[in-house]
Parts: sequence; C-alpha cells; structure tokens
Amino acid sequence: MKNKVVAIQGDNFKKLNYNNDTTVFLALEAQKQGSKIFYYEPKNIFIKNNQIYADGNFIKLFYKKKFYKLLNKKTINLEKSNYILIRQDPPFNMNYITTTYFLDRLKTVKIINNPTSIRNISEKLYSHEFKKYMPPTIFTSRILDVKNFIKKNKFTIIKPIHGHSGNNIKLLKGNINKKFLSKYLIKHGYIMCQKFLPGIIYGDKRVFIINGKTVGSISRVPKKGSFLSNLSKGAKPINIKLTNKEMKISKLIGKDLKKDKIFFAGIDFIDEQLNGDINVTSPTGLKTFYDLSKINLASTFWKELKA
Repeated sequence: MKNKVVAIQGDNFKKLNYNNDTTVFLALEAQKQGSKIFYYEPKNIFIKNNQIYADGNFIKLFYKKKFYKLLNKKTINLEKSNYILIRQDPPFNMNYITTTYFLDRLKTVKIINNPTSIRNISEKLYSHEFKKYMPPTIFTSRILDVKNFIKKNKFTIIKPIHGHSGNNIKLLKGNINKKFLSKYLIKHGYIMCQKFLPGIIYGDKRVFIINGKTVGSISRVPKKGSFLSNLSKGAKPINIKLTNKEMKISKLIGKDLKKDKIFFAGIDFIDEQLNGDINVTSPTGLKTFYDLSKINLASTFWKELKA
C-alpha cells in the first residue's frame, strides 16, 4: 500500500463522524499502510478529453476531534489512482447511477464496490433471491397488494425500496389507513412489505462480508420504544456470535455476492431470518465492530483487496 493513491468518493467529509464512520476507519488503515488519501464528492467527477477526472483534496486523517487536515486541493485523473472506494450514502438516485457510468469507464483501477454491480443490485430486491430465508415479504407499488398483505400478516413493516438508514420505515399494526397508504405509495413508489418480527426488540444482527467471506458481526438493539435497529436511530451495538443457521445463510449470500463482484457488503438477520437489506452501496459498522471486539476488519479489507 506504500505510495498508493486511494480515492474516496463520498459525502462531505467534514460532516463524517470520525468516532464510528467506516469510511474514516478504512481510510485511516490505508493511510497507516502508506497510502495517500484523495477525497472527492460525487458532484465533482467529470469527463474531459475522454478521461475521468475529479476535483477534490488530498487529506490526512487522525482519530481526534479535528480528524482531518487538508493537504492540497487537486484535480486528478482517476485512472492514476490505485483504488477507488464508493462511499457516499444512498439515496440510490439518478446522480448516484450517473457516477457509476462514469466509473465504469476506468480500466485499471480497483473500485469497491464495482460500479456496474452496485447499479444492477438493488439492496432490497436482491434479497428476493434468498426469500426462503426471509419472513413473508412482497415488493409492490399497488395499494391493494399492501392491504391484502396487512390483512394476512397483521403487524407489517413497510419501507421504500431505495430508502436507507431507517428513514421512512413504518410499522403498521393491522389497521388499514387508506389515506396514509395512498400518500406513502405516491411519495415512495415501490415499497417492501414484510411481516413484523417481534424479536427485533432484542436486536438484529449485522453481518460483515468481505470478498465473499463472513468476517464478523454485531447486534444492534433498538432504544426503548423503537423497532429501528439503525445506530443512527439510537440503537445500541453489542458483540455477538452468529448461530449455525445464520452462518450457513451468510456463506451462501457471500458466495453469490462475490460472483456478482460485490467485495464489501452487510446483511442483517432478525430471529435467524434475513430481513431483506443487503447493503452494497456504502456498508457501515466496521469501526463499531472494532470498538466491541478489537478485531480490525479494515486491515482485513485491504489485505483481501490486495490479494
């Protein structure tokens, strides 16, 4: 990794939480191994003279409150970088998709995750390949489908197919509010409906997959009165181990993800059932896992990538 250039395509780095952000954790490990870190925002990638460029900054990172130092502002030919990490958060919209088309044109750079793959793999729809390991689930934009699903399954979770971070997830408790459902579908289009698993109050399990391998996991316990296990929604992380069933399913999914050129992913279980979120755009949780276990999966990430 010495003297390699690691380019990171992400959100405004000044707003990152250095205490638990996976992007910072990965970048610090690369920096420790001798790499130079170039950071740019998706809006600053462009094509000129048939080359892919980005405006950004070479930065130095630290684990303290002032966690970054701007070294110099540059426009670089991304083909000259050694690695590119796609680390901006969803939403998975046309701007996101456009950057993947730009990055597809690069020939010699290792890009994590592969831009074609993250464009083709819907984080929620991809889970349909493993529906036998999931609770009852449908994907639809039709209000009649949602109403029939609620009648059959009573307590139901609904969420936008391209949502993220626990945003706009609703728990419906068997009462069908036609006005609410209509507005929700108009706003979000296709949604995922899933039978509510009450075991979520004890936490879900986030599994980390790197290069097809199951390398670690944590549990995230919702705060009192909530059913959302996202850390950004106040859930508490704890160290756990996977059951044999969860490990078997994780290995199956990891094998398929590697075949589909997804290097780094996160999958979630509730009550040993896959909950349908297979995070491939900007997986998180590695720093939290390190804080709980002292196992450095950022080191594993770069070791596997170099191999």
